[in-house]
Amino acid sequence: MKKESVCLISLGCPKNQVDSEVMLGLLVKRGYTISPNPAQADIILINTCSFITEATQEALETVLEAVDLKRVGSCRRVVVTGCLAQRYGAELAGELPEVDLFLGTDQFPRIVDFLESSLDQDRRVYTGRTSFLYDHTVPRILSGPSYHAYIKIAEGCSRSCSFCIVPSLRGSFRSRPIASIHEEARLLAAQGVKEIDLVAQDTTAYGEDLRDGTTLAGLLESLCSLEGLAWIRLLYAFPDRIDSALLSRILESDKICKYIDLPLQHVSDGILRAMGRPGSRRSLEALIARIREEIPGVCLRTTLMVGFPGETEADFSELADWVEKTRFERLGVFQFSPEEGTRAATMKGQVSEPVKRRRFENLMELQQRISLEHNRSLVGKTVPVLVEGRLGDSGILRGRMATQAPEIDGQVLITRGTASPGEILEVRITKALPYDLEGEIPSGNDPGGRLA
Repeated sequence: MKKESVCLISLGCPKNQVDSEVMLGLLVKRGYTISPNPAQADIILINTCSFITEATQEALETVLEAVDLKRVGSCRRVVVTGCLAQRYGAELAGELPEVDLFLGTDQFPRIVDFLESSLDQDRRVYTGRTSFLYDHTVPRILSGPSYHAYIKIAEGCSRSCSFCIVPSLRGSFRSRPIASIHEEARLLAAQGVKEIDLVAQDTTAYGEDLRDGTTLAGLLESLCSLEGLAWIRLLYAFPDRIDSALLSRILESDKICKYIDLPLQHVSDGILRAMGRPGSRRSLEALIARIREEIPGVCLRTTLMVGFPGETEADFSELADWVEKTRFERLGVFQFSPEEGTRAATMKGQVSEPVKRRRFENLMELQQRISLEHNRSLVGKTVPVLVEGRLGDSGILRGRMATQAPEIDGQVLITRGTASPGEILEVRITKALPYDLEGEIPSGNDPGGRLA
């Protein structure tokens, strides 16, 4: 019997994308066909995020769109997986009888079994203790470009940040063995992947739970031995576990991008304590100075939160002054979201939405100026760029430097020269924009001349 077609819609972060790609692999292995168009699929499968209110709203809107398609007969089943199902599945099952299944964060590996079993309409929600950890033996189909992949090196989180719901959704932190990650990376490289980005809720905690000497530096050493991989990037690196062994490994390898993503959240000592974050302004400044000293030319990215309960104008001014002084190459800003089930949601001193928005806009305006100044320093220099394709319908190529992570950072627009997606080549930077750059492939490496 011919299997049904499935359209999988993946929402949220790269860690969710990995889960979605595992589900794609499991479905294809069992004979299902994958449709890119939800209006033409028999089953609409939505892998959701529910980290903050905005993500929850986006997930709910996407589910309602799928339900509408089911009502008009375009699909036969709607399945919701991931964090939204884990967090609100029981509640939503009563409100959305059209959704056939809600599978939590630990149930998605059984997606095929659920689809092929006879289910009781009264039991449509399956959430349980989150303990699943995928490995290299699990089939996976990349949903992004063929030259890039994320590898999830661990699952869950054992921290207790007062604003975060992740530990209750994903369980405690659990690391994959180095051998499994190495084999997955080897298989990806054999498929043509040139860049891998290592992700977890807390990448610098990698290996601590195994208690066998496994470290992030050791993992990087193992991955650097693989042929075919050109770039290895480290994301979500908590500051309190960055040590000399890790910094030395990043410095010594040409394959490891000189790029560290540090989710710092704030700099005010009082706000950091209320957030449940490790460290202080003094320790964070010392770490940043140390990283920049030990890895010359390193690109530092951070994420900051404004409007946390109790954040005063003085706290925000301290944060803005610190951003001005520290001059991060990359920086993202979030407005605090009071998430149900977190300590921060019920804290005193909740900041009004207009104040949050003003602080967000002020900080982003400041960082835009800093980013432009960083980019201007690159004009006239020649840098390696990973070509990703064309910019819309224009003839302009787009790509990224090793100091630009996919999806979250800027890009390089190549206004002269030709290349194929996945190629890494030298580009001379000719113009700086606030977040993007423009450049040209030097004539000696330009077989095609100026692009149309």
